[in-house]
Amino acid sequence: MSQKRDYYEVLGVSKNADESEIKKAYRKLALKYHPDKNPDNAEAEEKFKEAAEAYEVLSNAEKKAQYDRFGHAGMGGQGGFGGGMNMDDIFSQFGDIFGSAFGGGGGSFGGSRGGSRTVKGTNLRVKMKLTLEEIATGVKKKIKVNKLVNADGVTYKNCSTCNGTGRITRVAQTFLGAMQTQSACHVCQGAGKMIDKKPSDADAQGLRRQEDVIEIDIPAGVDEGIQLSFQGKGNAGPFNGVAGDLIVQIEESEHPELRRDGDNIHYDAVINFADAVLGDTIEVPTISGKAKIKVDPGTQSGKVLRLRGKGIPSLQGYSTGDQFVHINIYTPTKLSKEERELIEKLKSSENFIPGADEKSKGFFKRMRDMFS
Repeated sequence: MSQKRDYYEVLGVSKNADESEIKKAYRKLALKYHPDKNPDNAEAEEKFKEAAEAYEVLSNAEKKAQYDRFGHAGMGGQGGFGGGMNMDDIFSQFGDIFGSAFGGGGGSFGGSRGGSRTVKGTNLRVKMKLTLEEIATGVKKKIKVNKLVNADGVTYKNCSTCNGTGRITRVAQTFLGAMQTQSACHVCQGAGKMIDKKPSDADAQGLRRQEDVIEIDIPAGVDEGIQLSFQGKGNAGPFNGVAGDLIVQIEESEHPELRRDGDNIHYDAVINFADAVLGDTIEVPTISGKAKIKVDPGTQSGKVLRLRGKGIPSLQGYSTGDQFVHINIYTPTKLSKEERELIEKLKSSENFIPGADEKSKGFFKRMRDMFS
């Protein structure tokens, strides 16, 4: 699919849908497009994956909140399963949602895996500081992490506790008769296998720690505190399972001159009294460099000038904010004798006395003039 559809549209639920409604909608689609019901049907397989991706995000409160605010861009450019997870990966996380519809707890693809499942690795969490310039343009970053990877030379055998099924069956006698329940094997975590042989540097799950460098794409417009999820870039899964995710929390470095307010940028410009009276063109810093802006004659302190499109692009990519230049008039604290004499002469000038029209202006009129 060339363009991702809205996750709510995919599942056919509203944005106010609760957890049970989302799960019910996903189960309905998953059963409809399940590969066992649609063998060799590429379109059904894509719809199956699309539904799983939507459910993976909307069933997670943290990811759902991020998606509701920022859309697909807030998913770190990956989205749920956009990182290339296969059918087994989907079954490993959501196989139990199919119940007994396809036997073996739904944890198989084409019936080849019985009830065993692929175990997902743990997530890695890192904090990343970005400059305002990097936030405005988006940036590629390389992160050095210490993560768990699958050790070379590890061999496996069937789990002796569950005999390779990945599930433990228990029978309990109740007043209604014998009741049978199944759960993931506590020894192999449902993988259905155990370590047979492993190198000395591998742990009991066939993993070892390794320093790795991960390259990621940070989209333009991210906010302080936002968490981006990068699928499959976390710790490797036990028993050669699926890798977890890399969660990157954004921190914004303070800019020496500019301050951010959402998608807009603010700058305090200080001009002298003469320029405020006579007017001038001043140069101000922007995210991308410098810009010139005209100060009209008679500009009052507190006036705000606008540079359209000089702010931050929205994370959704729909618009770009503006830069607001706040005019402040500098008042000298020390004057020479000559300067003082000039000011004294001007002080009594009728043109330097605040006019009655300024005093009579209402609040909203003054505010409109300030931002004009």
